[in-house]
Amino acid sequence: MRINLLPHREQKRQARQRQFVSLAIMLAILGVAIVGVGDVVLRARIDNQNSRNALLKTNIAELDKQIKEIDKLRDQIQQVLARKQVVESLQANRNEAVHLLDQLVRQLPEGVYLQSVKQKDRKVTIVGFAQSNARVSTLMRNIEGSPWLEKPELVEIKLVTVAAQGRTPAQQLNQFTLNFQIRRATPETVKTPGVPAAKAAAKGGKA
Repeated sequence: MRINLLPHREQKRQARQRQFVSLAIMLAILGVAIVGVGDVVLRARIDNQNSRNALLKTNIAELDKQIKEIDKLRDQIQQVLARKQVVESLQANRNEAVHLLDQLVRQLPEGVYLQSVKQKDRKVTIVGFAQSNARVSTLMRNIEGSPWLEKPELVEIKLVTVAAQGRTPAQQLNQFTLNFQIRRATPETVKTPGVPAAKAAAKGGKA
């Protein structure tokens, strides 16, 4: 009869400890591997996102340059349009002085004659003499109905004595100062040749 005197319990305990240590080591290795793989994946995603961000920044910079160029082109277009409008306005009103003198002759009633005519931009100031106030009123109505003149405004009227000249004796006349404006043509009204500014503008409004 054999009797086994080996410490069975101690051997089992040591075996369990070895198994535990082995399992712990395997779990540690597995954990390190998982962390490493996760780190690699995250770094790859971060690098990919950084690349996309860099590409977006480059595209945004290009778009900003294009927007600046568009703004410059827009400013240049506005400048060209402004110059074009000035040229068209000058072209439309190049005969302004002719129309002014023509209308003064046409609208001046009998018994009224002018002493001076001054023009500043659209505003015209005339100084003259009239035999009566009614003739000045007639002149203002004629200006109001003119296709090239508008907005008559009487500044002053006074009775003065005009000295005798030759066989004409001294006489009392009404000296008046009158302002009015030239009705300027626009590029649209100029497209209708031979039609005064007011009539062309009215036709454009009806169209």
